[in-house]
Amino acid sequence: MWKNKITMFDVLNYTFFALFTFACFFPFYYLFINTISSNDLSSKGLILFYPKGFHLSNYTQVFNIPGLATATFISVARTVIGTVLTVAASGFLGYLFSKPQMWGRKFWYRFLVVTMYFNAGLIPWFLVMRNLGMTNNFLAYVVPGIVAPFFIILVKTFIESTPIALQESAQIDGAGIFTIFSKIVMPLVVPVLATIAIFTAIGQWNSFQDTLFLVTKSKLFTLQFLLYRYLNAATSLANVMKSTGGALTNDMANVQTATSIRTTVSMIVVLPILLVYPFFQRFFVKGMMVGAVKG
Repeated sequence: MWKNKITMFDVLNYTFFALFTFACFFPFYYLFINTISSNDLSSKGLILFYPKGFHLSNYTQVFNIPGLATATFISVARTVIGTVLTVAASGFLGYLFSKPQMWGRKFWYRFLVVTMYFNAGLIPWFLVMRNLGMTNNFLAYVVPGIVAPFFIILVKTFIESTPIALQESAQIDGAGIFTIFSKIVMPLVVPVLATIAIFTAIGQWNSFQDTLFLVTKSKLFTLQFLLYRYLNAATSLANVMKSTGGALTNDMANVQTATSIRTTVSMIVVLPILLVYPFFQRFFVKGMMVGAVKG
């Protein structure tokens, strides 16, 4: 009988998490309903809980913004290439640092850790990138993030928690370092690598400051950099779209406004991550917990 009773704690607990879930979900919902609602009502702040004056012209008009397709390609390319390279480097370097016979292991590991605590600053970073020829270069998006100290330490810690006998048995059978890594270690660290992939992909997809400081050629602009520019000049952009045929109708519900451009472009940028993240959620939770408790 007692187990079937609902206590005040249960009521407060469910209420708290329901409100917390609503607080996390509502900003995305609010963003979406404003993209499909009447633009004049949206610009006046009259769209709060449900759409009014449903239409999809915001998406069709925003997709016609010059350079959007190229920027999307650059963002996707840097996300995919940067994530693959970072995951591969983190996995292999983490494995190497777990091997006592690695040449200069203590020195290189300490050198790696030191970089997590000291940062030269923006100006030295820009000068180094410029001297390396990384201005107006796609490599500036992927090369600096290949070696990520925190991710390497995460992989190293997890590998050290796995039975060393697995690697030793393969070594006795004549397997080399790359064979052991690919056949023995890699399958064991999949949850950790999936976690690293999530963090790296989100960071690459949302990054725009490297474009701001290093890139002046429009063909290398990322989608997030365009969003940054449009959020700073949304009003003038709306006027440009009106003058170039983005809104050739007298229906004010479909006329582009600063608010409609902000919400629509923001939704386009956020949507890919929202669609991909749930598929990696189970790896994310497991990858953050592995190695925390040893049996």
